[in-house]
Amino acid sequence: MENPYPQPDRPGGLYQPPPFRPPQEPGGRGRSSRKKVVAGICALTALAVTAAATGVALGVRENRAREAAVPPASAADPTKPQVAGWKTVVNPKHGTAFDVPPQWEVLEPTVFSGHTDSKDREKVLIGHTAPAFYKSKWCSIDADGDGQVSDVRLANVGTKGAAGAKNAAEIAEKEAPTWVYAAYTQPDKSAVKTDKPVAYTTRSGVSGSYVKARSTGVPRTNHCAGDGQAVVFGFKNSRGDLVSWDFYGRTGVPGAVDDALIMRVLSTVRLAGDPKEP
Repeated sequence: MENPYPQPDRPGGLYQPPPFRPPQEPGGRGRSSRKKVVAGICALTALAVTAAATGVALGVRENRAREAAVPPASAADPTKPQVAGWKTVVNPKHGTAFDVPPQWEVLEPTVFSGHTDSKDREKVLIGHTAPAFYKSKWCSIDADGDGQVSDVRLANVGTKGAAGAKNAAEIAEKEAPTWVYAAYTQPDKSAVKTDKPVAYTTRSGVSGSYVKARSTGVPRTNHCAGDGQAVVFGFKNSRGDLVSWDFYGRTGVPGAVDDALIMRVLSTVRLAGDPKEP
C-alpha cells in the first residue's frame, strides 16, 4: 500500500492520499455520476466529495435524501453524549466517538465527505467518514455554470484513518494544513499557516496531539469563497491504529465556529469499542 504521507521533498508537505476513483453507477459518466451513491458499501451510503473551484472547495451536491440526521439513540449511535443535550457521532470503522451541539447534522457512519483537486476532479485530496455538518446550506453557488447548485457548509467534523503515519503529532501536522488547502485555498499553498503540535488529552483520557492551521488572504472570487481553519487531533484507537479527528470551517464570517466550541467538541473525543466495518 502506498504511503499516504509525503516525503520531505514534496512541496508544501501536505497530506496526499493515493488517487481515489469514485465508483460510477452502470452507464454513468461525467460529474453527475461521481456524486451518486458509493457502490459496494451500502445502499444508503452517499459519496460526499466536494468539487473545488476558483480557490475554494464548494459544497458537494450530495444526495440529501440519504443524509438524514442520525438521532443519538439510534442503533448506529449507541453511546450517550458527554455534554447534556448534544449529539454523539460514532465511527464504527475506527472505533471512535465525539459529541456535537444539537444544531449540527449527524450523518450515517458510511457517508464519506471530502475535497477533490480543483485541477483533477477524480483526485480526492483528503476526506473522512461519519461526518457532522454545521449549517450545511450556509452558502450556495453554481460554480461551473452547469445549472447544478452546490451547498457550502459553514463547518464540518469527522474522523479518518492514518495508515502509514509514525505518530499522532505527524498525523496532525500533515492533515491540518491539507484540510485548509483543500477546502479554502486551492491552488495556493502559501496561504496556509500551521501551528506546532500540542499534546492533548480528552475528557475520557484519550491522549494524542492536535495542530491548528488557517488560511489568510484567500481572494473573494465568489460570494462563498474566503478564509478557513482546521484543527486535527491524532490519537490511537483500541486496536492501536493511528486515527484522526478533523474539524474545519470558515472564519471571519457571522456565525463561524469559534475556538472555544471547537475545543469543547474535541474534548469529547473518545474510544467507542473495537473498530469494525459499519
